[in-house]
Amino acid sequence: MKKLKLDHQLAQLVLAGQMHSTWRSFDDKDLTVNDQVALIDKVVADQPQTWQVIGTAHVNRVIEKRLGDITEEDYDPGHTFESPEAMLQTFKERYGDNVSWDTPVKIVSFDFRPANDESEAPAVTHKVIVYADGGSRGNPGPSACGYIIMNDREEVLVDKGVYLGVTTNNLAEYQGLKLALEEAQKMGAREVTVRLDSLLVVNQMRGKFKVKNRDLWPSHDAIKAMLKHFDKVTFTHVPRELNHLADAAVNRVLDEAARTPDNR
Repeated sequence: MKKLKLDHQLAQLVLAGQMHSTWRSFDDKDLTVNDQVALIDKVVADQPQTWQVIGTAHVNRVIEKRLGDITEEDYDPGHTFESPEAMLQTFKERYGDNVSWDTPVKIVSFDFRPANDESEAPAVTHKVIVYADGGSRGNPGPSACGYIIMNDREEVLVDKGVYLGVTTNNLAEYQGLKLALEEAQKMGAREVTVRLDSLLVVNQMRGKFKVKNRDLWPSHDAIKAMLKHFDKVTFTHVPRELNHLADAAVNRVLDEAARTPDNR
């Protein structure tokens, strides 16, 4: 089972039912919705780094954004900051002065079960809605994809953007769809409603259009093979304004890449 280590103050808030998320930076844990994790209280007693398992958590939302892009809607009710500057200062105290508004932050929300609670874990999310997008500044040029996964009540579970290097718009679109379906599969989803603003990709996935560009064949074939892992997948074309969350994920990654080209 994966582990999440919490500082003692946060662990006590989780135990008291006042906190249901952890904000992390410089974190390489590959957490997805419906993961079961052990929560560790990093108690500092006579022996430094004394750890205590306080219970388990069922991950119900994962959001990855730059610190400067976080909005009030992303907060757990227990996370309150007097100002954005105070939030930045909190992260600097935790991670050091190298933290800036461009620092990537992962917000992991969860349902907590204390160690002595033998009740069943929450059910997996069987029906999800996927919004995916991709873009290239130059076509070909620096590219990124983004995807949003929602439950059937249209509550955001996953908000993620991924830098892809130099590629084309169409390849970026396909990569966003592929990564979104991979994450939906890890979440245990059985029925997926895919909503894209690329009419080309929608019609190619429906089989209405042939995939004439050979560069798209591997991605298209990989996605087609992935569909057999679900009970039902539907592809719907939506206007760009209805795909704004995935589009925003693409652009924040491309903006970050433009600001820090040496890190790509």
